[in-house]
This record gives sequence, C-alpha cells and structure tokens, in this order.
Amino acid sequence: MMLVLLVCASPVVASYFTYYVLKPEGRRNFGELIQPQRPLPALAVQTLDGKAIQLTTLKDQWLLLSVAGGACDARCEQNLYFQRQLREALGKEKERLDRVWLVNDEVPVRPALQSAMASSTVLRAAPGELAQWLEPAAGKQLQDHLYLVDPMGNLMMRFPADMDAAAAAKAKRDLDRLLRASSGWDQDGRPAAGAP
Repeated sequence: MMLVLLVCASPVVASYFTYYVLKPEGRRNFGELIQPQRPLPALAVQTLDGKAIQLTTLKDQWLLLSVAGGACDARCEQNLYFQRQLREALGKEKERLDRVWLVNDEVPVRPALQSAMASSTVLRAAPGELAQWLEPAAGKQLQDHLYLVDPMGNLMMRFPADMDAAAAAKAKRDLDRLLRASSGWDQDGRPAAGAP
C-alpha cells in the first residue's frame, strides 16, 4: 500500500522539486529580445557606390544585421559567414530574410569581400547614429553581435557575441520560430514601388 502511495505521490513531489529547486527559466529563445523594440531610424546611409538612401527603405523584410568597419577583421568575417549560413539554412524561407552589413567607417571594403557580399545589402552608416539605435550587450561592442529587425522595421533581437557553430544552430531555431509565427502576415520580399 505504501508503494502505491509513493508511486502516486512521486509526480507531485517531482513537480514541486523542479519548480522550487531547479527553477525552470521559461525562456525558449536564444537571442536576447530588445525591450522596448526600436524602430528603424530615418538614417541617411550610402551604398558602396555612393548612392544615398534612407535606412527605412529596408522595411517589409526580415533583416539580419552585422556592423563592422570596411577593413573587416576576423570577427567581422566570422559574423558575415554566420549571417550567410543562417540565411541559407532557412531553405525555402530564405527569401524572407535579407542580410545587411552596415559599414561604420570610411575604409574601403576589400574587393574579395565585395564579391562575397553580392547577394546582400552593404551600406555605409555614421557610427554615432548607429550607436544611438543599436545597443550591444554590457561589455560588448556593436560589431560583436548580429541583430534582427522584423518586417515592420523594429529592432527586436540581438544574438550573443562571438557566435560559433553551436550558437548559430540555436540562432537558426529562433529564426525558424519567428518565420513560422509570422507566416500569416509576412510576405516574401518588399512590395514594388508605389504598391500599397
């Protein structure tokens, strides 16, 4: 009889132990949510060939942002690599995500990097204005992270610094969840000019 009582009580005891001792976190996302969300600023940026545009023209598409100088050190190259790999890993959903590299200085981008970035958006932006919009984690710099902007133009997530393959797999799970959750209202690509 005692054995039956112990078997029946064990799930209750285990749940109390888990809740009060192990304290589950309840967080499923790997990236850090930005609270409150920050809308894309009306920031004047330039393409590498000198054409001036507004950063807000990038709305209506998920954006995976990287920030670095034109010299692009090893960390920059690693972020650009993971940025490309994350997009490609989305498979048929990859057209819903654009890669954006915000170059925060006047140093020319190496030709080898320009050819590698042919399918992404590379824009020059003033570092001070970027720092007012993007925010790194405590003790980190802007160029240490990848940032995610939703199609409504809100900066909403920052991925941890120093990404490696294991971290990239977790970041991909976040992207998969977000794209699946937004599939009812988000569309591939941006509307044509003049479209509602």
